[in-house]
Amino acid sequence: MNGSTGHGRVVAALDGVRMARYTTGQVILDDVDWTVRTGEHWALLGPNGAGKTSTLRIVGALAFPTTGTVDVLGHRLGRVDVRELRALIGHVSPSQRVPMDLTGHAVVLTGHSGTVQPLWRTYGAEVRGRAHELLAELQVEDLADRPYGVCSGGQRARLLIARALMADPGLLLLDEPFNALDLPSREDLIDTMRHLAASRPELATVTVTHHLEELSPAITHALLLREGRVLARGAVEDVLTRDLMTACFGRPVEVTRHAGRWLARSGDSV
Repeated sequence: MNGSTGHGRVVAALDGVRMARYTTGQVILDDVDWTVRTGEHWALLGPNGAGKTSTLRIVGALAFPTTGTVDVLGHRLGRVDVRELRALIGHVSPSQRVPMDLTGHAVVLTGHSGTVQPLWRTYGAEVRGRAHELLAELQVEDLADRPYGVCSGGQRARLLIARALMADPGLLLLDEPFNALDLPSREDLIDTMRHLAASRPELATVTVTHHLEELSPAITHALLLREGRVLARGAVEDVLTRDLMTACFGRPVEVTRHAGRWLARSGDSV
């Protein structure tokens, strides 16, 4: 199954990517080909150990392949200052280090400087105003003065997305952003992802998740990984099928879709 079929500009392209652990030679990724284009919203799925996080780290210029080529936002890994490239990519992960005493506004401001702690002298009136605009866009303006440490998991996730958008990235990478969220928080975040897709038509996103129920109706494509190899990639309705999901996860999986939302459950038979 081929990769993306859209006509947007290429945002990220992996060609023949292989990644092996330096110390043991263990193969983590093997012959991965994948292209992400503007306006595409990808779900990255697979069982534990399939290589999802490694793939996301490579696309985010946080890791390098052993062999193969990686192009991100017009730059090839190995020929670009990765610090400059990383500044053009939005990263969202529940494991991000964020000082618990920072206010929501300060958390978003650190996205401008790409730092953990605020660099107050570098934030002019325009930058501070943009942070407030992003808080409003993600419907968390009431968190501007609230310490991050007392925010709920869903509120933190939306603050981290606002932080990532401060750099106006062309690519937004979300590593299990729904981890440990309760139902209302999950639904709020899904609404946020749907809104971003509608309001930022050029933005490309990649979301790593374990659960189809967490996928926004805005998801357009899916990549299935199993044991470090691409099992399937393409339009979401072509990839999230019973047969492919069963092959990916190694047990019978029934897949249904209702009003743009997905549901997967263990099937009694294939």
